[in-house]
Amino acid sequence: MERVGLIAGSGSFPLVFADEARRLGFAVVAVAHIGETVPELESHVEKIFWVRVGQLGRVISVFKQESITRAVMAGAIKKSRFFTNVRPDLRALRILRHLRERKDDFVLRAVADELEKEGITIEGATKYVPSLLAPPGVLSRRAPRRQEWGDLEFGFRVGREIARSGVGQCIVVKRRAVLAVEAIEGTDQTILRGGRFAKGAIVIKVCKPQQDLRFDLPTVGPGTIAVMREAKAACLGIEVGKTVMLEKDAMIAEADAAGIAVVGLDGM
Repeated sequence: MERVGLIAGSGSFPLVFADEARRLGFAVVAVAHIGETVPELESHVEKIFWVRVGQLGRVISVFKQESITRAVMAGAIKKSRFFTNVRPDLRALRILRHLRERKDDFVLRAVADELEKEGITIEGATKYVPSLLAPPGVLSRRAPRRQEWGDLEFGFRVGREIARSGVGQCIVVKRRAVLAVEAIEGTDQTILRGGRFAKGAIVIKVCKPQQDLRFDLPTVGPGTIAVMREAKAACLGIEVGKTVMLEKDAMIAEADAAGIAVVGLDGM
């Protein structure tokens, strides 16, 4: 059985990836992060090793010990952790010292380059599970109304420019006004913050135009819809082919129950 490594962050994405990879005949060896990765991952993989955020040398040694030559990154690490509870080892400190910026993609690309120096190729998780990527068109029972389509177009355009700068991947708009932009707090808090300004807001998640598709793809799931429902948001727009939809059927069912429109946006 061919083996693949998994560098696991938070949320359900590592679980979904592990299950699908196993279904396709791969044995999954996971490196999980203490305080980020859900403990349930242990029952979804062949082997699991726990590390602290920043222990890059330990990640490399585990994969070399297990003869892993291909690995993926699935699940995010909370950005706020990098200011409160991160313990980079010497290997991580060395690459951080040479970074000109600390944007997510700069850091992740540097980590991937360091792994590849050791013969461990980082691949995109969606290479193994392409069915998770958002398809085009209206995905929910309810289609956006005319004004919502206008907000989706506006939000997609503005959101891509914000994402280009590396600030965040989520934007909340209403009547062509920006209510909230994602920063270090993450998508859920961005949605709730935007919802405080207007009911029926439009949420858009987009990918950086220069995004390395091996990691840090926008991700949505049933939890996203639950937060939108709490914020009384009306519509979710996600970028086609570059947004991961976790538990897609359950997510759409939640959206339909809440009357939320979900749309795959493609180069608006």
